Amino acid sequence: MIAPSFRLAAPDDVPALRRLIESAYRGDSAKAGWSHEADLLGGQRTDEAELRDILADASRVILLAEVEGVLTGCVQVADQGGGRAYLGLLTVDPTRQAGGLGRRLIDAAEAEARRRFAATRMEMTVIRRRAELIAWYERRGYRLTGETRPFPLDDERFGLPQTRNLEFVVLEKALK
Repeated sequence: MIAPSFRLAAPDDVPALRRLIESAYRGDSAKAGWSHEADLLGGQRTDEAELRDILADASRVILLAEVEGVLTGCVQVADQGGGRAYLGLLTVDPTRQAGGLGRRLIDAAEAEARRRFAATRMEMTVIRRRAELIAWYERRGYRLTGETRPFPLDDERFGLPQTRNLEFVVLEKALK
């Protein structure tokens, strides 16, 4: 695989960024990859307004991964204060999954969290029913904390649940 380049997302990137995220999380296109939520959730994963809000907030950034000028992945990093950062919206083009880009995005997100927010710990949430994805994060050094958080079952901005039996587990990692 050609090494990706990384850069911060800008407002002009929002339409392409939304298309990438939707293609990896929802619908039939997501099923081309292994890390989708398409069997658990329908509807949208995000919208342009949410992405613009992230980009306008100094406590959050979205890193883009590009290969030969083509958007192939992204990840959000958010400052939570007290040396903690949050990793979210980790996305890899479904046709490029299982090639190492996800690992590189996590590495870039962790470096950005340390540099920009002086973070010493990174946290994330994953839908409990996604055991294979949780195991993948554990192989990257993240550990289950034992904490769970409710899934926004009635918030259509986050998707349409195919089951009411959803919740998040919290994982974290010490950053070196």
